[in-house]
Amino acid sequence: MTFSAWPNIHPSWHPVLAPVVEELTALTEHIRSRREAGEHIEPQPENVLRAFRMPLDAVKVLIVGQDPYPTPGHAVGLSFALHPHVRPIARSLVNIFQELHDDLGIEPAESGDLSAWEAQGVMLLNRVLTVTAHEAGSHRNIGWEKITETVIAALAQREQPLVAILWGRQARNLAPWFTAPSTLVLEAAHPSPLSARRGFFGSRPFSQTNEFLSQHDVAPIDWRTQPTSQQADQQGLF
Repeated sequence: MTFSAWPNIHPSWHPVLAPVVEELTALTEHIRSRREAGEHIEPQPENVLRAFRMPLDAVKVLIVGQDPYPTPGHAVGLSFALHPHVRPIARSLVNIFQELHDDLGIEPAESGDLSAWEAQGVMLLNRVLTVTAHEAGSHRNIGWEKITETVIAALAQREQPLVAILWGRQARNLAPWFTAPSTLVLEAAHPSPLSARRGFFGSRPFSQTNEFLSQHDVAPIDWRTQPTSQQADQQGLF
């Protein structure tokens, strides 16, 4: 089995995904057939596996999400991120930007585009990679969890420095996986309006991440959401 069907998956992920390539093949075909039958599925096909465009060795920070935004046109294949044109910004992301401001003094962005983070090695990975439009959580338990957990396990076992940011119960359940000495695990409540005031606000994940990376001689993240192409060229990641 080859990875030719998924040209956007960086080759560095091939050994990681090899044990689940048959499941990925079956799931891809399942999603394709549902689209062809008329089901509106988010994100668009070219963005479903977007997180894996980033080389494995480029990942400095892992932010785990749940599943894509179910509102048509919002999801981009990166956890918490939005298409640049989407207004208003999702309330969870508004809260993330508020915590970023309180933590590092960075003014809240006017766009939900997080490509600048991605370009610097922040992997924004949902545990479930597709969703039926207007039906949040509708693709849970159809097979994505096995694939994304395989990826998360590989990152957790890596020797190079990594910050794992786990927001909410589902993500925090993964905390015991990260046992490598060069890994920092930051847990907090989910940034959704229902839980942000119960442990997300004041958690300071952004400054703690940069302190850890600097201590391990890794370039810190510029958490401002800058133009994608310019920052990607500067970082040389893609």
